[in-house]
Amino acid sequence: MEHRIIDQQLDLLRDKLLLLGGTTETALQRAMRALIERDSELAKEVLEGDKIIDQMELDIDRFSVEILALQQPAAHDLRFVISVAKITPILERIADHAGGIAKVALILNDEPQLKKYVDLPLMADNAAEMLRNALDAFTCEDAAASREIIKQDKKIDECYHRVFNELITMMIDNPSTTTSAAHLLFTAKHLERIGDYVKDICELNVYLTEAAFIKHTPKNN
Repeated sequence: MEHRIIDQQLDLLRDKLLLLGGTTETALQRAMRALIERDSELAKEVLEGDKIIDQMELDIDRFSVEILALQQPAAHDLRFVISVAKITPILERIADHAGGIAKVALILNDEPQLKKYVDLPLMADNAAEMLRNALDAFTCEDAAASREIIKQDKKIDECYHRVFNELITMMIDNPSTTTSAAHLLFTAKHLERIGDYVKDICELNVYLTEAAFIKHTPKNN
């Protein structure tokens, strides 16, 4: 009976984390849409939704502590709860970056639109896909998939450097674009950091499955 109870609680904890992850991914996608489509109302909705994400984080924190205190999980179950406890604030920080993009949208929507948004939509799509796949790998406890997702962060980094160079060139060639281009640089940095956070999630996936820490190891760079 006791084992069945903890299994049910771990399943519920997993569901709570996946719901937070899905909500976070949606916030990122909506923030980028608000920027690209110049939709200020959508940007405001993203910022307002951050309160819900914060509450979800607190709920998962409380439930994780409850499981640790009352069920005293061991071995794999303990690693699972620890992984969830570490992934939850990572997702909240990703949501904060989505909020940062929404704030940029509110600013730029009142400014003349630049000719192009360079590779920002591609960066956002890659980041959202990485996050979605990382959560799928967590659900399946697939360490191999997590290691492959980590490698995909290089695409976001390459995109970031390309965006950075293009926006700097734009500011030099046309100084009137400096303010808007600078805000887009902030957006690119938000997306680059999201890629790094997804890597952290994948490293925790590996820890959950293999009881191995791969952060800062040469093969993980």
